[in-house]
Amino acid sequence: MLRITGIKIRIPHDSKALTEEIRRRAKGQKPLDYRIVRRSVDARKKPDLYYVYTIDASFKEEKKLLRGRGSRWQVIEDKEYRFPYRNDFPGTKRPRPVIVGFGPAGIFAGLMLARAGYAPLILERGDEVDRRSRQVEDFFEGNELDPESNVQFGEGGAGTFSDGKLNTAVKDPFGRNRFVLREFVSHGAPEDILYDAKPHVGTDILRRIVRSMREEILSLGGEIRFRTKMTRLVCKDNKITGLVCQKDVREEIIPADVVILAPGHSARDTFSTLYSQGLLMTPKAFAIGIRVEHPARMINESMYGDGYPEELPAANYRLTHQCDDGRGVYSFCMCPGGYVVNSSSEKGCLCVNGMSESGRDAANSNSAIIVSVTPEDFPSDHPLAGIEFQRTWERKAYELCRGQIPVQLYRDFRENRTSVSLGEFSPMIKGQWAFGNLRECLPDMVSADIIEGMETFGKKISGYDRDDTLFSGVETRTSSPLRIERDKDYQSNITGLFPCGEGAGYAGGITSAAMDGIRVAEAAASYMNQWKGRGSDE
Repeated sequence: MLRITGIKIRIPHDSKALTEEIRRRAKGQKPLDYRIVRRSVDARKKPDLYYVYTIDASFKEEKKLLRGRGSRWQVIEDKEYRFPYRNDFPGTKRPRPVIVGFGPAGIFAGLMLARAGYAPLILERGDEVDRRSRQVEDFFEGNELDPESNVQFGEGGAGTFSDGKLNTAVKDPFGRNRFVLREFVSHGAPEDILYDAKPHVGTDILRRIVRSMREEILSLGGEIRFRTKMTRLVCKDNKITGLVCQKDVREEIIPADVVILAPGHSARDTFSTLYSQGLLMTPKAFAIGIRVEHPARMINESMYGDGYPEELPAANYRLTHQCDDGRGVYSFCMCPGGYVVNSSSEKGCLCVNGMSESGRDAANSNSAIIVSVTPEDFPSDHPLAGIEFQRTWERKAYELCRGQIPVQLYRDFRENRTSVSLGEFSPMIKGQWAFGNLRECLPDMVSADIIEGMETFGKKISGYDRDDTLFSGVETRTSSPLRIERDKDYQSNITGLFPCGEGAGYAGGITSAAMDGIRVAEAAASYMNQWKGRGSDE
């Protein structure tokens, strides 16, 4: 097949336009077949808007077409990722591999091992996705938080209640990224995630996808235990031999000599327990700030121009600014046509996140505006100090409005005063909210940098720094505040324990976490296959 880049089609267009443009570039040759590899929106010359395509196409006379075509035409081979291992020791008495956590990393690690015949046992502290969704909706309506099953914990992980972004900047020479996207499609995602420059699925579709993936794992001999929390490792001579787990009030010791640890970035009690047992971890930088909301139409018009075609998706944006104090302030997890959600997971603490349905058709678009913080900002050099830093501001946010999400107009944030009324639009929030002064639950330097950033962002997107822009907070769970160290074989300092995913500090979103889960599943399978031919009790 031939890959052709830089094909521009004016928006709007009909379904024949792309085929005709390919044919024109091929000097009249009609493609035998083609597929879209990438599609993005070019809005640099508003109101003239274009889709820019990269396509793979096959032609009858490909060699002839390549002559004199330059770098925009190239021969490609479609190399599909394949998991490189199979279970070489079925029927032995060795315990099966155990996976702790059923977010993206745990799901894909489990799927790979199940398909390869290892029959993994997966432990998830929260509930399966349908029951979890009901619990989350009840919490949004004002009912009590369940600290074990909420926006952060449960089947699918924190990403289940998000915009469902599937883009990643991780380098991928082995094809794991495309494999992850294809798996999502095979389990119910729309095919456009395979080629959109900024793919997403939305929380409604994500819930169906994780349910389908769970069913496949079970059909292949895997086992998943919900409401089952790992409380302690069992080790001998610095090797993992089992896990202590709790379901309701009952404890159980599960034998295990291979454990994939994928707990998510909010498993603070788990991190504390693991640290006390000697697991090596270090603090790492992350970012904190607020959620900002604007009318979705205002963002669309600023990005696409007045009178933009309705066929265009709700507009995305990415903003960055280097502050005078040397810190970076930037947009994060932007949710076009979405909601701000109460994403708390600990009683007495409050944090927020963003979420969109697949249609991205809510009245507002929101994004986190966050400021980088480093271990030097934490209260000590302890590996868990970043967690305490997060808790400090989450407790203040909880106390500020008695457990409701603090909301404030940008003008009042700038003037350091509590808002008393809304401006021209209302917040789109899942959860209870009240007016509060967010300056009281953020470090002074973060507040100052947010203001500096907003003034700059207003010069990039018309109306971004308008007085009635809505702030809510606090946003603290942008990434894990620590890293669980692992070696070149992906094992921790405890033999047989494989940390992975966002919680362990090796990913930054759904796709990168899934890719890390695959990578660690490969390492765990390689480790297990070294046992071939050895005694089952060795």
